[in-house]
Amino acid sequence: MGKPIKLCLLYRDMWQSSGKYVPRVDQLNRVAQPIVDMGCFSRVETNGGGFEQINLLFGENPNKAVREWTQPFNDAGIQTQMLERGINALRMRPVPADVRRLMFKVKKLQGTDISRSFDGLNDANNLELSIKYAKEGGMIAQAALSITYSKVHTVDYYLNLADQLIGMGAEEICIKDMAGIGRPVSLGKIVAGIKKKHPDILIQYHGHSGPGFSVASILEVARAGAEIIDVAMEPLSWGTGHADLLTVHAMLKDAGFELPDINMKAYMEVRALTQEFIDDFLGYYISPKNRLMNSMLIGPGLPGGMMGSLMADLENNLQSLNKWMAKNNKPEVTQDELLIKLFDEVEYIWPKLGYPPLVTPYSQYVKNVALMNVMQVMKGKERWSMIDDNTWDMVLGKSGKVPGEVGEEIKKLAAEQGREFFTGNPQDAFPDVLDQVREEMKSLGWDFGPDDEELLEYALHPEQYKAYKSGDAKKSFEADLAKRKAPAPAAATSTAQEATAPASPKSMTVQVDGEVYQVKISYSNNGSTTETKAVTPQSAAPTETVAATGSIIAPIEGNFMSTKDASETPIKVGAEIKKGDLIGYIESMKVYNAILADKPGKVVEVCAANGDYVEEDDVLVKLA
Repeated sequence: MGKPIKLCLLYRDMWQSSGKYVPRVDQLNRVAQPIVDMGCFSRVETNGGGFEQINLLFGENPNKAVREWTQPFNDAGIQTQMLERGINALRMRPVPADVRRLMFKVKKLQGTDISRSFDGLNDANNLELSIKYAKEGGMIAQAALSITYSKVHTVDYYLNLADQLIGMGAEEICIKDMAGIGRPVSLGKIVAGIKKKHPDILIQYHGHSGPGFSVASILEVARAGAEIIDVAMEPLSWGTGHADLLTVHAMLKDAGFELPDINMKAYMEVRALTQEFIDDFLGYYISPKNRLMNSMLIGPGLPGGMMGSLMADLENNLQSLNKWMAKNNKPEVTQDELLIKLFDEVEYIWPKLGYPPLVTPYSQYVKNVALMNVMQVMKGKERWSMIDDNTWDMVLGKSGKVPGEVGEEIKKLAAEQGREFFTGNPQDAFPDVLDQVREEMKSLGWDFGPDDEELLEYALHPEQYKAYKSGDAKKSFEADLAKRKAPAPAAATSTAQEATAPASPKSMTVQVDGEVYQVKISYSNNGSTTETKAVTPQSAAPTETVAATGSIIAPIEGNFMSTKDASETPIKVGAEIKKGDLIGYIESMKVYNAILADKPGKVVEVCAANGDYVEEDDVLVKLA
């Protein structure tokens, strides 16, 4: 009889690595029992990472989803596991310690058995509290090694990191090969090295299939001593996702390992239900390119989970860029051309940013800066002219220590902007907030929920939670889905510029006989102008438009946010602002980009409401 080896189904990550959303709770409830009936899984990855925010985005309570989704697996004796981001917990920026502590308590009470904790910089100090709080809350504390490939990230580097995490109390180690670029032989050496020194530590392997190494990597780590292998299944295996259950099962059986058989009747039911969910609405957020493997990912090393959302985001970025190109009489760019430019730029800037492992959230930061660089250079502007606050925090050490040396040009830019490098404990910069959040919820008349789970949700995701509670999130999601489901208009005679015309009311500033007018324009379904209305004439500015002399405009597209957290005060009409003052943020590609005033003045109108989608060059604030 061969050595036993176990399998874990990545049902949450299958979706996140393919597109933007995960199934609704009613859909998760339908597929849970057939997954149990397959009989081949000892673990199922049920929640964590972007799961909470994604539920909020389409107007669903994530706490209800977690409780109902984990219950069938709890009843069947199948362990459930979640993914959390260390100091960032379940979001993309650091979380106060009291919120992190509450999270583990709540998630265990909701039915999650194992916490897979990773730090995107592989800074063990950022995981110490995760390990402590997970065990305190009754969960199994699994710590992850975020795998990447560079001159910095050697086998010895990862063995030393594993020693630190196990010394902090980690009960299991995950080899988290989030981009699938770990070389199989090196991964085998890492597993063997850990097992030699820590034979009782369970090792679980997680590898994305993107560039094609993952099946070979699975065989290497299994032979080296890994006990559990993460897998996906049709129709969401391969591509930016993970190796397929059937392939892995057959390969390990042939290699002499002992695995439980797969109930193929139940397998086909899970497969059919998953396809049904794709056909229902989830497929509208999955790029066909995400179903393909791509060896070009070996170079930039971007992870599968991020590539899933990247291809969805790239659609909007490409549209915005091509609007600018058309407006400036330049040739349009295809998605493939933009993607290759992005890959090349990631390879160029990654070493200069200190070789952060390309895993959430830092893969997002590196990708975002690379994409901004590409777009700015294509517009004739300087590289590095749009670096978001999250990326600066990473580079400066406010999120933990980057593995490599930051490039000289970044150091010079930081000095020019008066930014200082940080060498302390990142957690110290985020004091406890739960008492303050409780008072806010009381004032709003909101219940804390069973086991304080609603308190946790609001503390983690305040803006998204408000949108969920108000119903705005559900309305926005349904409107977006309806737009995606609508038949494409006949475009035989449309020009490329017409194809990108806005489908919602827009505005522009025009000057007639010395008077400046703000003009609102709405569009019919076929894109033609149906109404033009001039409002509130203003005194003519000495230059071309009001926007050029008396307004602050959006430098990028995204959702305008007046504040990032409860400690900030939104800008108001009547406020006197100086050049460089913060006027709000644009949330784009999962990060908050601080928008600073490029001129002084008195605020006479705030044109974008909190949460409004704005396009590049839209007016955010008018100044007198």
